[in-house]
Amino acid sequence: MSEPFGPEGLPLDQARAQILESLQPLGRCEALPLAACLGRITAERVLAAAAVPGFRASIMDGYAIAGSEQPLVGARWRLRGTSAAGAPYGSAVAAGEAVRILTGAVVPTGSARVLPQELVQPLELPQGPSLELVRPAGPNPWIRGPEEEAAVGQELVAVGCRLGAAELGRLASCGVQQLTVTKRPRLGLLISGDELLSPGLLRGPGQIWESNSVLLAALLEQLGYGVTQQRLVADQPEPLRQALRELAAGCDLVVSTGGVSAGDSDWIRQLVGELGEVSFWKLFLKPGRPFAWGEVAGVPFFGLPGNPVAAAITALQLLWPALQRLEGGVIQVLPRLRVRLDQELRRGAGRPELARAQLVVAADGALLARVEGSQASSRIGSLQGADLLLEIPAELGNLAAGTQLWAQLLRLPIF
Repeated sequence: MSEPFGPEGLPLDQARAQILESLQPLGRCEALPLAACLGRITAERVLAAAAVPGFRASIMDGYAIAGSEQPLVGARWRLRGTSAAGAPYGSAVAAGEAVRILTGAVVPTGSARVLPQELVQPLELPQGPSLELVRPAGPNPWIRGPEEEAAVGQELVAVGCRLGAAELGRLASCGVQQLTVTKRPRLGLLISGDELLSPGLLRGPGQIWESNSVLLAALLEQLGYGVTQQRLVADQPEPLRQALRELAAGCDLVVSTGGVSAGDSDWIRQLVGELGEVSFWKLFLKPGRPFAWGEVAGVPFFGLPGNPVAAAITALQLLWPALQRLEGGVIQVLPRLRVRLDQELRRGAGRPELARAQLVVAADGALLARVEGSQASSRIGSLQGADLLLEIPAELGNLAAGTQLWAQLLRLPIF
């Protein structure tokens, strides 16, 4: 097979751009209860049907008084009643009157100021319960407006918004019960290898326990996606061909691990070429060089490397953006930051590398990256506890402590 991008492979940025340019959102939608929409993508705008909270509400426990002027220490008011959350005071407040008010309660008509309870002294006078201002009130009226959260017709979320905890909480506060969201892509996963054995079974000579299916399924679940169908197939052309056909028939994209290199048992790339097309193969990246992209029977195909770390890294860098494009949302990427190596890192120049590292905060607040243990693409332990993917340029060899590098932060936003 020809090498359209040279023997080194395609740079990561170019590979990502080519993949995303060839994909379009699936456009399938479904209506779900609000509580089931975490991580989903909105298929339509959501507008506020009513103002929220819809009334002037007290920010503090205290006393609502008539007028908006800042009162002076020593001023007194006669206490007339109480406004509690869900149980408003039913009358207007006149000059010289006050109403006991609790946080979140409706501010009575005629009042434009709440005095926090810490500033007043209750009194028992002949004319009835009263209160006196004993500390300066300050300019803050301690009232939130009726449209503080949303006005009628205000956009709460746009089309293509990925719904997090903050969005769901706000929508609930605005009375939204159900949303129309895009359907998630159906992903078919093919694991190939004669040497692979399901965990728990007794290993024979040369066999290893298969881990890519567990690793990738867990990674995808953390990113908000799932595996719809899965196959574990030996390195034999006919079973592999059948598995590719079945997965393409029932899924929106097909992902394989292993079998895309140039070994005697590497059949995947050849079979994808027969059933569809290989658009490019090989990445100019460490780990992750044996990667293939194309289509099987018109369905997008990702051929990930067989080594588990390389499979996970390429899935994060290339498969995750593609899933987001198919789902129809704005593509989310890992945030980047500048860090310094806290110790020497020995490596050979030649390929850009995404090295797994821990983020360490020095006593002076400096951000440091610590790389420990082997960075071999077969060693899943290099992913364990990793906070960063260090972006090491191809031309750099051994790196001294203190070298400054860009790094991708392996943490997704909470809100």
